[in-house]
Amino acid sequence: MCLGIPGRVVRMIPGNADQLALVDVLGAQRPINLGMLDDPPVQPGEWLMIHMGFALERVDEAGAAAALSGLQMVGRPFEDTPPACEDSSPSSRATTRIPADEDEEVRYA
Repeated sequence: MCLGIPGRVVRMIPGNADQLALVDVLGAQRPINLGMLDDPPVQPGEWLMIHMGFALERVDEAGAAAALSGLQMVGRPFEDTPPACEDSSPSSRATTRIPADEDEEVRYA
């Protein structure tokens, strides 16, 4: 499984055997390799799923919006703290102190 980011084709980049397109990804334009697509070249306005600078597949606008929504959800902080994380202060966790020398005993806090 890989993380795909949606991008919209701005234009083909001349040369390069029609394997490069300038693609808008969240407002930043980047050259994207089309070599992994089954049927390049692409047209301006088409949506692509991109991973590591390579277009993996064509998607429609709804698919691009759904992918972007999922990516935004992953980056959103928790609205409620899960119960297991409520008290995560150092005093609430068992810690091991590493002895300064081999004769000193290990103590657990």
